Amino acid sequence: MKKLMMATAAAALTAGTAFAGGHAKEVKLGVLLGFTGPIESLAPAMGAGAELAMEEVTKSGKLLDAATVVSVRADTGCIDNGLSTANGEKLVADGVNGIVGGDCSGVTGAILQNVAVPNGMVMISPSATSPGLSTMEDNDLFFRTSPSDAREGQVMAEILQERGINSIALTYTNNDYGKGLADAIKSSFEGVGGEVTIVTAHEDGKGDYSAEVAALASAGGDILVVAGYLDQGGLGIIQASLDSGAYDTFGLPGGMIGDSLPKNIGSDLDGSFGQIAGSDSEGAAIFAEMAKEAGFDGTSAYAPESYDAAALFMLAMQAANSKDPVDYGSKILEVANAPGEKINPGELGKALEILANGGDIDYQGATGVELIGPGESAGSYREIEVKDGANATVKFR
Repeated sequence: MKKLMMATAAAALTAGTAFAGGHAKEVKLGVLLGFTGPIESLAPAMGAGAELAMEEVTKSGKLLDAATVVSVRADTGCIDNGLSTANGEKLVADGVNGIVGGDCSGVTGAILQNVAVPNGMVMISPSATSPGLSTMEDNDLFFRTSPSDAREGQVMAEILQERGINSIALTYTNNDYGKGLADAIKSSFEGVGGEVTIVTAHEDGKGDYSAEVAALASAGGDILVVAGYLDQGGLGIIQASLDSGAYDTFGLPGGMIGDSLPKNIGSDLDGSFGQIAGSDSEGAAIFAEMAKEAGFDGTSAYAPESYDAAALFMLAMQAANSKDPVDYGSKILEVANAPGEKINPGELGKALEILANGGDIDYQGATGVELIGPGESAGSYREIEVKDGANATVKFR
């Protein structure tokens, strides 16, 4: 497997959460996500998704020697290499047995190279999607439950074509994630006969995007595709476009899908559309109901992938009869794929029992998990359209 991450300096948002107690062993999983930064609105449900799997396993009492699973949260800032690396190192020093994360692609690559590989630590990212992660040297320590942006580019090109869009202007957040996704969208859309009038980067965290929008508008295009982040630069680009009248319809890749964007923009975003990793599997419905009972939105972006990432760690540990990354890393692909009994959310205790008895499982989870190639998701997508000020799923692909 190969993928990426980043970090800066600073300490982490560490909120260690232990589930249950009094067991003979403890398994610690780091939850290293962007609790601050340009996707901070998505991180709470992602963290809750991972911790729901941990709680389910602890309550089952079937992991290893009736182990308690403890979540140790830390922040990536999404785009802060120093913070991400420092917090990854802190998690390792705290004795975590695996890391759910990172989240954004650049920080994921930085953590992988600077923390995971040197320390032999396994990482499973629920949301890092850069194609560059597929080829990054990772010593078989990196996996992801979200599909590569190479696939998302193809899906977006299909959606644009089906909606009669002949030309697009394209802007991307100026990092590994944005550049990789923009390249995939451009090549895929041109491959089906579409025209890309301009491809230009934007920075996150600016107060004024009028210059960027003016350049995009001068190039033209039926719509503006924004390969950015919904809580920072992408939001600013869309608001500036609407304020100036440059564009009124927007293409929204995965980093732009979340409740906060239509909430912040309002009804002016109606009619815009895009896609994000998602499944209409039986497991997705089960997970959504489990999340609702636990008090969070299980359909929030990358929350199902986070549950699956945490679950894969614990199932692989059981298959290896060890919480040591050296032992269980090679078991992740085995528990994720056929052959074996299919396992949905809510059935982790059952899966642990099968594995303890020497049986095989085919973990389906909340996203119809199937890991391919370098340990990444084969991937399915939800097509989203903004209607009446909210994201609505209109199709699965």
